[in-house]
Amino acid sequence: MCGFSALLSADPSIPPAGAGSPLDRMTAALAHRGPDGAGRYAEPHVGLGHRRLSIIDLAGGDQPMRSADGRFAVAFNGEIYNYRALRADLEGRDHAFRTASDTETLLHLAAEHAERSDDEYGAAVCTPLRGMFAFALWDAQRRRLLLARDRVGQKPVYLHHDRGGKRLRVASELTALAAAGAPRELDPAAVDRYLTLGCVPGPRTIFRGVAKLPPAHTLVVSPGDLERGELPPPRRYWELRYRPDLSKSRAEWVEAVRAKVAEAVRTHLVADVPVGAFLSGGLDSGAVVAHAAAGLREAGGRLKTFSVGFDERGFSELPAAKLIAERYDTDHAERVVRADADGGLDGVLTHYDEPFADPSAVPTLAVAAAAAGAGGVKVVLTGDGGDEAFGGYARYAHDLREAAVRRRLPPALRAGLGPIAAAWPRGRGLPRALRLKSTLTNLAADPAAAFANTLGLCRPPLRGELLHPDVRAELAGATAEQELAAAYAAAYRHDGADSLSDPLRGMLACDTAVLLPDDFLVKVDRATMARGLEARPPLLDHELLELAATIPSDLKAGPGRTKTIFREACGDLLPEAVRRLPKRGFDVPTDAWLRGPLAERFEETVFSAGALDGVLDRDGVRRVWEAHRAGRAGYGKPLWAVLVLAGWLRR
Repeated sequence: MCGFSALLSADPSIPPAGAGSPLDRMTAALAHRGPDGAGRYAEPHVGLGHRRLSIIDLAGGDQPMRSADGRFAVAFNGEIYNYRALRADLEGRDHAFRTASDTETLLHLAAEHAERSDDEYGAAVCTPLRGMFAFALWDAQRRRLLLARDRVGQKPVYLHHDRGGKRLRVASELTALAAAGAPRELDPAAVDRYLTLGCVPGPRTIFRGVAKLPPAHTLVVSPGDLERGELPPPRRYWELRYRPDLSKSRAEWVEAVRAKVAEAVRTHLVADVPVGAFLSGGLDSGAVVAHAAAGLREAGGRLKTFSVGFDERGFSELPAAKLIAERYDTDHAERVVRADADGGLDGVLTHYDEPFADPSAVPTLAVAAAAAGAGGVKVVLTGDGGDEAFGGYARYAHDLREAAVRRRLPPALRAGLGPIAAAWPRGRGLPRALRLKSTLTNLAADPAAAFANTLGLCRPPLRGELLHPDVRAELAGATAEQELAAAYAAAYRHDGADSLSDPLRGMLACDTAVLLPDDFLVKVDRATMARGLEARPPLLDHELLELAATIPSDLKAGPGRTKTIFREACGDLLPEAVRRLPKRGFDVPTDAWLRGPLAERFEETVFSAGALDGVLDRDGVRRVWEAHRAGRAGYGKPLWAVLVLAGWLRR
């Protein structure tokens, strides 16, 4: 787990490296991702920089790493869990390895497929890999740079194509590109998407002209491409296809899931340093801890686990986490998070390179600090991915109830609900039974639009009040909801199914394509990398995801129920007292924080002179803020997004 940078130029006479060079500035900006060492590779046209966090082959895995013949050089971030099997296969074809590092596998795969065309080259190198990865790999003979990102976007790749300078800048974080002169002009569409979701979904970034390489994509670039002024398009090498297999019985699915989860967790234990785990007290992290503890115990070790909770009642899972830790005899540590704990908001503003409004970043930073500090580990397993794979979010159960009603409503009646929804009042003043605005809106919409509405933490009417008029004008009607609906619809491309009969498929696909890589995985990557810590989510193993995608939707979730087959497969791994508890998300009490300990900070940051000029409408923000403080509405999450954006702009 590391950070890397790359610089490709059309002009071979431009030095890509050296004291104070753009490449060195980018690499230095990534020092927190790799505190154990730094390296650089440079030749005409190209430079690679690397910061290393040593996990495998501590002595021999330094980067950038070159092939024995000098043809290939690679800077790599991530872990290849099946590298030993790949190595044995390559050695059987006369490849000679010089290190015990997983990184060297990439060099040999590149050599194996070196004569393939650009269209085939990236896929041929990436398809055999089982792991999380992002890398830049230079082929000096064919003068092409291969950039790649893992299947679900666990590791980041940021790009800036400088057409005027005929250069391509690449880095693991956006701040590294900025350190090398990439532009910092805000993208209004990105601001709109940020307010909608609390993050900036790719391939956009918050800055115009700077992009993310999408998950499961490669990009092959040559100096000639830069000379011509146009990059080739990224190429997809993997797609998660939802094709239910109706041939298996329920019992067979339970056994298949149980076996694959156990195998995925054990695969993720490969390391030459101590391994721990984040333990939330829920089913996903509990199942991971159960298998990891057993695997380490067989090797004569003991798993370290780390949990965080809150003072506020209803937001803490510490008691449940403690029960799981006791059951599996882990070395367990706890930390209580408050609004100002562990840097709080300042930590988010410091460690997240784009504005990032998922408030659970605060406890994630705290648990990462606990693991990397007194915890003394370099690798932690997490429970991320179980909800997206097996239908675990409460919003699935809620939206599936609405979907069941929608299917029974005649089209004419559904169409008539639209005007009623638009006119329906909002606010806490209504009795709970009459707070129907969102439900009526969703019933009137098609399934994709309804789910997009569900995901929005700041929906179109509220965004219209918060966004500056100039930003609204530049959007020209293009909305985040349209992009979410497109991600939802992609789940039905391959087998002719429709979203009315199987709406869960679209929900899972949308979350996996949008929120997973750009919210949940960003949250964990930046928090752990800020502490020189590697986070591994076994439930995002691509073989496990492919298995889950073939399970019929009704075995995953339904109206009022979630994660059915996963509970049957893994629920007995939890203590009985924990199994009876309702699911809690890794949430934080933003409503209470903003009315209490962070109220003064909000006023000072958001309403200071020039804080939001040209981005948000000051009067609109003031109206929403006063309604929240007075208790007339609960706008904690949108206002947290406003606070983070204002603080980020100030920095």
